[in-house]
Amino acid sequence: MAAGTTRKISAASARAHTRKSKPKAAFKFSGIFKKILLVGLVGFLAWGYQATRPPPPKTCGSEDGPPVTASRIQLKDGRYLAYEEYGVPKDVAKHKIVFVHGFDNCRHHGSALAANLSPDIIESRGIYVVSFDRPGYGESSPHPTRTVKSLALDIEELADQLGLGPTFYVIGFSMGGQVVWGCLKYIPHRLAGAALLTPVVNYWWPGFPSNLSQQAYNQQLVQDQWAVRVAHYMPWLTYWWNSQKLFPGSSVIAHNPKIFSNPDKEILPKLISLSKEYQAIPRQQGEFETLHRDMIIGFGSWEFDPMDMKNPFSESGGSVHLWQGDDDDIVPVTLQRYIASQLPWIKYHELSGTGHMFPYADGMADAIIQALVG
Repeated sequence: MAAGTTRKISAASARAHTRKSKPKAAFKFSGIFKKILLVGLVGFLAWGYQATRPPPPKTCGSEDGPPVTASRIQLKDGRYLAYEEYGVPKDVAKHKIVFVHGFDNCRHHGSALAANLSPDIIESRGIYVVSFDRPGYGESSPHPTRTVKSLALDIEELADQLGLGPTFYVIGFSMGGQVVWGCLKYIPHRLAGAALLTPVVNYWWPGFPSNLSQQAYNQQLVQDQWAVRVAHYMPWLTYWWNSQKLFPGSSVIAHNPKIFSNPDKEILPKLISLSKEYQAIPRQQGEFETLHRDMIIGFGSWEFDPMDMKNPFSESGGSVHLWQGDDDDIVPVTLQRYIASQLPWIKYHELSGTGHMFPYADGMADAIIQALVG
């Protein structure tokens, strides 16, 4: 045929040819949609990253931080520990005690407890007490790599710089009581004795029977169950969890009155009156390196289980005392009873009809000190 001959195209062929262009448009739209999704995902991840990052602490003595007003020592790594002393002068003291404050407290709370001691006991027994701000609290430097062990070593260095001698006592209240377990583990050779006052327990210590720890865990408010669960399994999310407004975070951080039992509510007015003038001091450098760091360490994975410990005073004659109220809605008495049953060398004091704040009840400071140094 000639080159100019016209070729006939059927209607079906025309329709098939027309349909071929549609996938190209769909492919083009799909590519744009994927890019939009990718940009959105990147933006969401960037927002999430920023939301979970805590703000830097307002370190005491820095340009935008609170002023330094307390006596402080400088540790080997350059950090500072603020402290306050009470009782007889340490150079004439017979018994030197380091007090470790609790969650959302500071060195002044140790002094408030020491102030409940009768003058007769202070003088006759030669009692000296030093209470310090744990890292990040009050006027002590934050410690981003803080661990159970590092805090025990901080206490040892504090005692050395203050000249407390080869041995000293430690008393810890609540989260500070939990810190005492680290002292018994890492610096037992420096201790003359120890007292744990309603110490916070870690529900994930392997020595607890699972049914017992689960039962105690479920006794918390639901929002606190979630708060400690996040601190244990997703510590990087702890700041966001307790600072966002979508749902409630830790009720302890929020000072929810529901966490206190009736005996506690009777003591709280006295404690609030004592701490009114320094109520803002614990958090003044920021909440992450204080409250959130406490939760991450306290409910994290520990290097040791307290229930595996041996008596650190089997040869030296010192003693360990664990005090617990049976009406404590913050720290479950059932877990303290189990710890005491596993560690028969601990002198266990269970107080009937008392709650978490019992150390501040009239006469309790005398009883605790007498048992410890007696």
